[in-house]
This record gives sequence, structure tokens and C-alpha cells, in this order.
Amino acid sequence: MTVVRGLGPPLWRAVLAGALLCGVGLLPWLSRTDPALTVLKARSAERDPTPEVLAAIRSQLGLDAGPLEFLGSWLGGLLRGDAGRSWISGAEVTPSVVQALGVSLLLMAGALAVAVVTAGAVCARTLRLGARRELAGRPSGGSGSAFLSTLPDFLTASVLAAVVGVQLGWLPALGWYGPQWMVLPALSLGLPAGALLGRLLDDMLPGAFAEPWALAAAARGVPGRSIARQALRRCVPGLLPNFGLFVVGLTGGAVAVEQIFDIPGLGRLSLQAAVAQDLPVLQAGTLALVLLAAAAGGLARLAARLLVGPALRDGALSSLHRPTSSRPTTLPLLYGGLLLAVIAFGLARDPLELDTTARLQSPSWVHPFGTDALGRDVLARVGHGALDTLALALAVSAAALVVGVVLGLLPRFSGPLLDTVNAVPPVLAGLLVAAVAGSGTTTPALAVTAVAWAPLAAHTSALLQQERATTHLTATRGLGAGRLYLLRRELLPAVLPPVVRHALLRLPGVALALAALGFLGLGAQPPSPEWGLLLAENQPYAERAPWAVLAPAAVLALLGAVAVTAGGGVRWPSGPRRRRRRFAKPVAVQPPTTLAVPRSAPAAKQPATTATKESP
Repeated sequence: MTVVRGLGPPLWRAVLAGALLCGVGLLPWLSRTDPALTVLKARSAERDPTPEVLAAIRSQLGLDAGPLEFLGSWLGGLLRGDAGRSWISGAEVTPSVVQALGVSLLLMAGALAVAVVTAGAVCARTLRLGARRELAGRPSGGSGSAFLSTLPDFLTASVLAAVVGVQLGWLPALGWYGPQWMVLPALSLGLPAGALLGRLLDDMLPGAFAEPWALAAAARGVPGRSIARQALRRCVPGLLPNFGLFVVGLTGGAVAVEQIFDIPGLGRLSLQAAVAQDLPVLQAGTLALVLLAAAAGGLARLAARLLVGPALRDGALSSLHRPTSSRPTTLPLLYGGLLLAVIAFGLARDPLELDTTARLQSPSWVHPFGTDALGRDVLARVGHGALDTLALALAVSAAALVVGVVLGLLPRFSGPLLDTVNAVPPVLAGLLVAAVAGSGTTTPALAVTAVAWAPLAAHTSALLQQERATTHLTATRGLGAGRLYLLRRELLPAVLPPVVRHALLRLPGVALALAALGFLGLGAQPPSPEWGLLLAENQPYAERAPWAVLAPAAVLALLGAVAVTAGGGVRWPSGPRRRRRRFAKPVAVQPPTTLAVPRSAPAAKQPATTATKESP
């Protein structure tokens, strides 16, 4: 922290961005591979990779001078506005990256519009009940948004392209030639993102409706719609940091959607450059994502300060996350029992048994989930893949939660780091980790953990900033409470439960990110029955055999429903109960004593009321 304070946030951001760009530029030396061979295969697959040919390519690319001179040459050209030329095509890098960035920004704008509408639909019921003052005892959110938030974007894109684009012919499914070509990709990206944002907003709204201003407005007869609008405005600042993360994620992380719909965006361009080791294109694309992440994070923080700046300065807020009571629900038990039943039935079958005469068969009594392209039972593969999928996803989610909370408590250190890390898509992070640690079963876990903590840290930091400006915390601090007491008794009880619920909401997404890296050859390999790998393997047959894709997608959505409904019951133990256990023996309080004063006597000072004060 001392080093960060000495550098200052702008310089600290520049140091982190420079370190990321240097790491990308050193990818060939870190991975201990020869990019000349990759470039030769991309340029001319028939040409023999003789030592003379490879040496000529290294000399042409400037790799024979060493990593330091290579980086210095690239940075020097960047200062002159020249990002170099592509190693594969020989074209200038800057125009192609700018064009791809424009396409991604346009797609991101459409996806954000869909996400905002979806988030409003998710929390509409809570806004309606809050306006009517009927939120007391409301069970935690419905399961519809839970299923929607756990849908993988590439599965949504595949279904929309196959059904709406190909079979029905309502909208074009391939290419990027006008506004009509943007509808299906925007829906694929915006629906899951909007459902997640809506769930986070729905978690905060009951606290806003319970604040004193809302109660006083309702008592004075203010219309419920006005109270609902103000409650929405009260909750939005806590979500703005995560909204900024979504901006970058929908730009550089939309690789699968851009691949399915053949969109020439920045995510697809960066992935192709990373696979082909086209370093000039990869470095320029990463730099564009870093600058976009810094701009989105700065705008989100500025908007939050404009909305609640005076209240943050004066300590005039009330907490949105005090311990509350809600009616217990049986939904987690129902969804969990159904998920366990599917896994149990699948474990009783052989996941590797091949039957070439039963390829892509529809669901039946013999194969309840149908068969895949090799004739293997899909139910068996789903059941046997549950252990690896769930264990690894839970471990990564727990690690991301711990790292996110710890770094979220140190916003001066984690703010610039968060913006920089958010600029790295999980696929690119996986390639960087694989370059250093090599491919293996731990590579996807390390790569996903390296980026999964960012939204949790942003959520923790935003809630912590608002919680520190609450009136009860200001009063407690004025009574002499120390930092450790405030952190342990006031801040953590208010911040941890919503962040834990957020982590549970992202659990299926972590499982999908692990699967995507495994599909690229960085983790689990066929014939492993890992759930995400099942999705990737069966995606080409989604039109002929939709059950092969819908079965693993359904269990992932079921996992999300279990996580979300169980997360609705995450609460911090109430303070009064702990105090009653600590002070089992009540302390007697003496009644106040008064003196009789004759009516004719002059007014005299009443003696001080005495009472035995209970020790804190």
C-alpha cells in the first residue's frame, strides 16, 4: 500500500498496463515456442520449415535481436502512432484494430440496451411490491432469472442462429452488414448479462425501500412510482463498478458470439492473433482493451460520485444491507434434489461406452437424455462429469471470493489492478498462464481465478464505500470505536452477505469459463465428460440433435438455480442474538429516583437520574 500511495493511481495504472503489454509481448519467450514456425504455417502450410527458412522469418520479424530490443522497438513505434504490421497478413495493425474496436463497441451498445431492459424485467416485481409497501417477508428472487443468468452466451447464440436465423428466417444469422445483423448477437450477449445485473439490483432494492426516507415518503402519501424511482436511483451507484466491468466484458469477451455469427470484432481478432502468435495485432488489441477498461472504470466512478457524492462526503447514507429476515423457501432443496437425482442416475451408467448404431438418437427410455455423435449416453456423461465440474468450479469460486473481498477492502490498491485485469478476456488469460505454467489440469483454474475475482472486488469496494458513509457508522465512530471494531462488527456484516450471493450467482459462469479453456486445449481433454466440454463437443450438432446440447446446458442452469436460491438465504448472524449469548445474566436497572418539590417552593434542579449502565 505504501508503494501504491507513493506512485499515485494514474502512475500505478500505467505501470500495470505496461506490465500486461510486456507480458503479451514476451509471449514467445515465455512459452518457449518458436513463433516463426507458427507464422510459416499461417502463411504457407506447404512450405517446409527448414532452418534457413525459419531463420529468415525470425530476422524479418525482428525476433533474433532478443526480447528487450523487440519490446523497445514496438513501444517506440507506438509513440509515433505506428503499431507495426501483422506478421500473418503484412497489413498495418492500427486500421484493423480500430475497425474491429468499432464493431465491438457497436455490438456492446446493443447488448447493453438488451441488458438494461432485461434487468428492469427481472426486478420489476420487487419495484412493484416496494411501491405498494408489500415487501415484508418476500422470498428471495425467482428462479426464472436464475436460469437466464446461467445460460452460456455461445449456447444462446447457437440456438438463436439455428432457430430464428436459419429455420424461421426472421433475422440474418451470419455476417455484419447492418442493424438487422446486430439483433441476434445483442440478444445472445445481453440476456445473460441483464439477468445477472437484475439479480444484483433485486438484492439491493428491499434495503432501499426500508430506508427512513422511503418510509416517511409513504407516510406522507407520496405516489409509489416516485418512491420506486428514487429507490432505483439509490441502488444504481452500488452496481456501476460492475456495469463498467460488463462494458469491457461485452467488448473483448464476446469471442464465442463473434465466432458463431462471423462478426469481425476485437475479441475474435485478439483470439486469432493469440492462437497464431501474431504479436503486433495481439499487443494492439490488448492495449485497446486496457484503454477501454480504464475509460469505463473512470466513467463508472464519476457517475457514482455524481449520484451520491454529497451523501458520501457528509456521511448521510443509511445501509442497504442490514441483516434482514425472510421467509424460508424450499426451492434450494427442490433444485438440489433434482440435480442430485440426475447425477445419481448418470453415475450408474458407462460414460465411455460407444454404440455407432445409436448415434444422435433422441431421448428414450433406454437413453433418457439421448446420445451424442459417437453413440455415447449423454446422461452417463453428465453424471460422471459432475464431480470434476462441480469440485473445480467451487474451488475457483471460493478462491475468487476470498481474493475479491480482500482486494475490495483495499480500493486504492485494487482499483487500477481491477481495471487492468478486467481488460484481459479469460481466453487470453488462459493462453498467458499456459505460456508460463504449461497446459494441464491446473491451467484453467489458475487462468479463471486470475480474472474471476474482479467483479467481486468491484462489488465489495462499492458497497464498502457506501457503508462507510452511513449515519450509524459515523455515530459509532464518534463514540470512539476503532477501525478493527468497525470492520468486524459493522462493515463485514453488511458487505459480505451480498458479495457471497454475488459469488454464488457467478458459479455456473465459472464452470463455463473453465470449460471454454478446456475446449481450446488448455485443460480437460476428450473423452473427459466435463460439462462445458460436452457443450463444446455437441454444439455442431445443435440443429440435428438439440438434446445433446440442451442436457448439459440444463444441468448448468439447474446448478445456477441451486446457487441463486440458496444464496438468497445467506445472512450474517444477527447482533442481538450474539449479545444475548454473551450476556446470559441480565443486569438489573434501578428505577430513577425523584424528589417531591412543594408547589410554593421555587423551581429547583432535579437530581440526576441514576441507573446502572450495562457494559458494552
